[in-house]
Amino acid sequence: MTNHFKPALAAATLLTLGLTSFNVAAYEAGDWVVRGRLIHVDTNEDTSTIRVGGVSQAGSGVDVTSDTVPELDITYMWTPHWGTELILGTTQHTVDGSGTLNSLGGIIDAKVLPPTLTLQYHFKPNSNIRPYAGVGINYTHFYSEKVTGGLDAPSAKVKMDASWGLAFQAGVDVDINDSWFVNFDLKYIDIDTTAHFTNTTVGAAAVDVDLQPWVFGIGIGTTF
Repeated sequence: MTNHFKPALAAATLLTLGLTSFNVAAYEAGDWVVRGRLIHVDTNEDTSTIRVGGVSQAGSGVDVTSDTVPELDITYMWTPHWGTELILGTTQHTVDGSGTLNSLGGIIDAKVLPPTLTLQYHFKPNSNIRPYAGVGINYTHFYSEKVTGGLDAPSAKVKMDASWGLAFQAGVDVDINDSWFVNFDLKYIDIDTTAHFTNTTVGAAAVDVDLQPWVFGIGIGTTF
């Protein structure tokens, strides 16, 4: 072997050794996987008209603002391929009047607690790049709701119904060393609620909101 091939062979050998020893974060049955993410909740609502005193206001509706918050999720691996993930986080949103009632401005401020449980399949649990897909169920609880804007009055109140719905998920974990990985995650969640207003400037009112948010996440994780 000529001398000018020896450095190339040494580099190739080191690269091979590095790749073959870089699977410490691979998943095994009984593992707990913890991820911390920054998520962006992109609301994708479809709403009914606003009903005032039981009468629909033609051409009206609502828009729901998006939010970006930290999130924690914990996964238990039943096998190297199958795991169950619990997603925990809370967001805050403003609901704005739209269409013919656009002049009302923001009519609700509310916080949202949407714990979501998914069953995941991990396609390559022993790889440095581990894609997965999941499906599960979401429960959404609305709290600290307040009437604002053009509907606000001294004794005005609003209550938003809790929701049960399906959740779909896809993502990938990419190793950065033998203990930590970067995570990219995408979810689609079906959330349906009705907001019930009382004692507003227009009296009793209600609106149905079908929230179908896309949740984009990026973060880091580890296994133990």
